[in-house]
Amino acid sequence: MASVLIVDDDNFLHKVLERILTIGGHQVIGHADDGAEAIEVYVQLNPKPDIILMDHRMPIMNGTTATRELLHMDPSARILFISADETVKSEAMDAGALDFLTKPIRSKDLFYAIEAHVPS
Repeated sequence: MASVLIVDDDNFLHKVLERILTIGGHQVIGHADDGAEAIEVYVQLNPKPDIILMDHRMPIMNGTTATRELLHMDPSARILFISADETVKSEAMDAGALDFLTKPIRSKDLFYAIEAHVPS
């Protein structure tokens, strides 16, 4: 079971991902609507999430910038990028994301990515 922080500006997607993750045995411990809020939430979370699910296009701060800032603050943070925009894949990976999943995402792909990047 992994603890998860969801970062996406689509509140409906927050609910869908939380339901999928809960069914899969994971626990959502936080939500953020943009990259700047993700940083604020991450700083306050104790313990830190096992994995961060990060969108790209969001108001205030996009996902790649947030990824860079989070990893600068905490190099051990594990970030999975989830975006409908495949053109940002190399930018996300260069920023330090562990993996890139394309929306719409299949549950089994999400679970596989989490299991691949969260130590047992």
